[in-house]
Amino acid sequence: MATTEKAADTEYGKEAPPAAAPPPPPKPSGTTIPPIVDVALRALVFAATLTSLLVFVTSKQTIHLGPRSMEAKFDHSPAFIYFVVALSVAGLYSLLTTLASISIIQKPAFSNTFLLYFAFWDVLILGLVASATGAAGSVAYIGLRGNKHVQWQKVCNVFDKYCRHIGGSLAVSLFASVLLVLLIWLSVLTIHKRIPK
Repeated sequence: MATTEKAADTEYGKEAPPAAAPPPPPKPSGTTIPPIVDVALRALVFAATLTSLLVFVTSKQTIHLGPRSMEAKFDHSPAFIYFVVALSVAGLYSLLTTLASISIIQKPAFSNTFLLYFAFWDVLILGLVASATGAAGSVAYIGLRGNKHVQWQKVCNVFDKYCRHIGGSLAVSLFASVLLVLLIWLSVLTIHKRIPK
């Protein structure tokens, strides 16, 4: 009888080892960049678009050829007008998103949602700025080099100051496009790093 009790004790009397606690949910690997970098890049986009816009709209030159005078202004070309409108929209957008990024730093609970919206809108604004820069750049190139096949004469040898303003403005606009590409990359990378794995 004692052996039976002993066997029962060994079979049923042993306590089961405590169940292992479930592993904690995986933590997001964190952001790759601090939010202040996003604010700084957006402020740079605003500064670049504003600078490019101001240089472009002030590009005006009048030359006197005998009894008549000729004037070159940005509003003489539809591509240049499109460029001015596109940069105005991009400048306003970058100002608004800079302010929104500052508010995200103060209330980080909404950062993922805002980053997703920023990524979508940044792509749209990049397309707008890049297409406007390309359109204005093609017209500026014709003004610089001409096209002998269709008898389009170059004008930058006459309107040299005007063309320098246009060229500088296009270079700064191209810089704004590169900054927008960086913003898109950083937003997407940050969203990716915050996804639990």
